[in-house]
Amino acid sequence: MTETIIHCRALIGRHMLHMKRTPEQLLSFTLIPVVFVLVFGYLFGSAMEVPGDQSYQEYIMAGIFIQVALSNLGQTALGVVGDLENGLMDRFRSLPISRSAVLIGRTLNDVLLVAWSFVLMSVIGLLIGWRVHNGILSMLGGFGLLLLLSLAIAWLGALMGLVLRVAEAVNSVVAIAVMPLSFLSNAFIPLDGLPGWMQTIAGWNPVSAVVQACRELFGNAPATSAADTFPMRHPVPMALFLTVALLAVVVPLTLRAYEKAASRK
Repeated sequence: MTETIIHCRALIGRHMLHMKRTPEQLLSFTLIPVVFVLVFGYLFGSAMEVPGDQSYQEYIMAGIFIQVALSNLGQTALGVVGDLENGLMDRFRSLPISRSAVLIGRTLNDVLLVAWSFVLMSVIGLLIGWRVHNGILSMLGGFGLLLLLSLAIAWLGALMGLVLRVAEAVNSVVAIAVMPLSFLSNAFIPLDGLPGWMQTIAGWNPVSAVVQACRELFGNAPATSAADTFPMRHPVPMALFLTVALLAVVVPLTLRAYEKAASRK
């Protein structure tokens, strides 16, 4: 266990050093989240209405945080594909290091980059009117949930990269997976305006549970909601359960996929 931790620290340091030498890789984690906040906060904020007297700027922030966490799916998958194509995985296999450390280092590094995006988004959000109303502990709980989700998404991305092994395939699958999850949810629009059958689907969307949980922890939940589903009534425990369940399923599958990739000639 101690050796694995040492190997993970070394690999995270390697990823950070590579990022320092190629800072353009930070653009997607710096500019895109800021643009998301500004576009949704100002452009959509002038046209959207939220139940009660809440501003759309406060309503939208949890959804944008989740959108950035979901986008990490493609970032991690493409990173793994790149490591496979340039022979980095082969070099790692020739070294006396834990194979799990290779994946842990990759996923934790990507989570750190997402955390950097969250910091920038929070600053811009505060400037456009977003506020946290439930105290610092509840706020930390919200960001903790977001980082836990980002970790689960990163492991899922690593699995996709190991299975698909081609950048074009990764881009296609990520788009197919992320778009309905994010837009058929309460991330960007209140569910009250959707047809009844669509409200039910969106209410059971796992993304909706996590978004609603973050809104409640930040104190940004609207006063009313028409989606009367179990995840919407109990968003925080459901979000934790779904995120931990995803990790419990994806981590062993990813380690197994890495073993299969390592055995290929």
